[in-house]
Amino acid sequence: MVKVIPLGGLGEIGLNMMLFEADETILVVDCGLMFPDEHMPGVDLVIPSFAYLEDKRERVKAVILTHGHEDHIGAMPFFLRDFEVPVYGTRFTLALLEEKLKEHHLPGKVDLREVRAGDLTEVPPFKVEYISVSHSIVDGVGLAIQTPEGLLIHSGDFRIDPTPVDSQFTDLVRFAHHGESGVLAFFSDSTNAEKEGSTLSEREVTRTIEEIFRQAKGRIIVAAFASNITRIQQVILLALKYGRRIVFNGKSMTTNVMIARRLGFIDMPDDLEISERQIAQFADDKITVLTTGTQGEPMSALARMAQGAHRTIQIKPGDTVVLSSRFIPGNERAITNIINRLYRLGADVIYEKVSEIHTSGHARQEELKTMLSLVRPRYLVPVHGEYRHLIKHARLAVEMGMSPEQTLVVEDGAVLACKGGRVGVQGQVETGRIMVDGKGVGDVAEMVLRDRRRLSGHGMVIVLLAIDAQTGEPVYGPDILSRGFVLQDQGGYILQEARELVREVTEELAASAPPVNWSDVEEEIERRLRRFFYKSIERNPLVLPLIISV
Repeated sequence: MVKVIPLGGLGEIGLNMMLFEADETILVVDCGLMFPDEHMPGVDLVIPSFAYLEDKRERVKAVILTHGHEDHIGAMPFFLRDFEVPVYGTRFTLALLEEKLKEHHLPGKVDLREVRAGDLTEVPPFKVEYISVSHSIVDGVGLAIQTPEGLLIHSGDFRIDPTPVDSQFTDLVRFAHHGESGVLAFFSDSTNAEKEGSTLSEREVTRTIEEIFRQAKGRIIVAAFASNITRIQQVILLALKYGRRIVFNGKSMTTNVMIARRLGFIDMPDDLEISERQIAQFADDKITVLTTGTQGEPMSALARMAQGAHRTIQIKPGDTVVLSSRFIPGNERAITNIINRLYRLGADVIYEKVSEIHTSGHARQEELKTMLSLVRPRYLVPVHGEYRHLIKHARLAVEMGMSPEQTLVVEDGAVLACKGGRVGVQGQVETGRIMVDGKGVGDVAEMVLRDRRRLSGHGMVIVLLAIDAQTGEPVYGPDILSRGFVLQDQGGYILQEARELVREVTEELAASAPPVNWSDVEEEIERRLRRFFYKSIERNPLVLPLIISV
């Protein structure tokens, strides 16, 4: 039997991680992170739980990476702290991973093995073939995994672009070849399964951006994903064509461009690039800036420009700012705030909703249908998406003639058993999300998040009370401090009533049978104050009673 177990990426965007098990071997495909949402205040990153693998370390033989996006490689430094296994990936993917490992002080300790499309990796009993796919990052691959129970195809993240500017096509011929040979199950990207039609070609985006270069009279500032090397290369070529010098701004942008130039994915003359401090030496219509911050990240270079806080680049009338990306759900407010700030500073802002200056790296419905018709799998397992995306993808397959029994919509932790030409769900394993906050990994639990949400929404109330250790009589307080709850001068009567309530609780419990358990007193104070505050003003602050025995 071959088992396929997703530990992340099915039921959410990000956290992509999938296990392939056979005999005594576990093959890991991707190990990504997701970024926190508004319900995770203070959290930096979210990674998949590796708990299922903890007692199976000796069986984990390799990691295969499909491409270098954070949602596919971002959790690798955390994984590699505990699992010493070879990692297979293409040149650019491994170069990005190496940079991440340096940040985590792991360089030189990891066995990185470079592969390219068409190569074959043997991790017995598996044989993995790498298939070129077009995506919004260079050097992406899909996987054809030969197993004892049949051929499994993993699409990776892909789109079908008939006119890619980087000449990296999705190798439909190779996918069709495997379809002719017989595919047991197809694990296919579902991120854009809701969207009709086909993905806009990158070449069309280039034409739109060129029109901006043709018309702009001042500086052009292009914000793009630092991983979108193809887009960056096109901006570089346009800057060269229209006689502009180029400035790379933002840590991830400068790092990724450096890597891409070293590996040959970006080609540009050395004298085309200038530093930020050299901008003043050139006329505005001779400057192009490539920067980060397309999603309104508070500390990004573009955000600092919009706030007038960038150390060298100040937005001014005549500037054209291009946000060459899509609005990721959840970031709309932050992005529109930046757009408004840029307009206030006199810039002209061009973004997805007013111009075709971005295209997705994920296949839409017509492309998904094309891939299904070529691969012709016995079973389809939609992957990489929220539950609605998986359902939409499965329905597309049914429209194309597959039966509902052949479309397996599953979420993280489902065990897919492949045996005797059939694939079915056979149980569930432990999965979860690990919060990374600063240097802390996994020490932020739901209770901590709940307290943080309460603090951000309702504030905090601290109760200070000092008790005589011998008599149990109060010697100080109760004193009540509030932050983010009510102002002393506006809500003083509430805090005064709260003090009286604390006195009542203290006297009531102190009069009970000795000895007094002051921890119980603290719990009772918290419970009654929370009820009182909610009943009085319908707020639910974090209440922290501190009783000190002196």
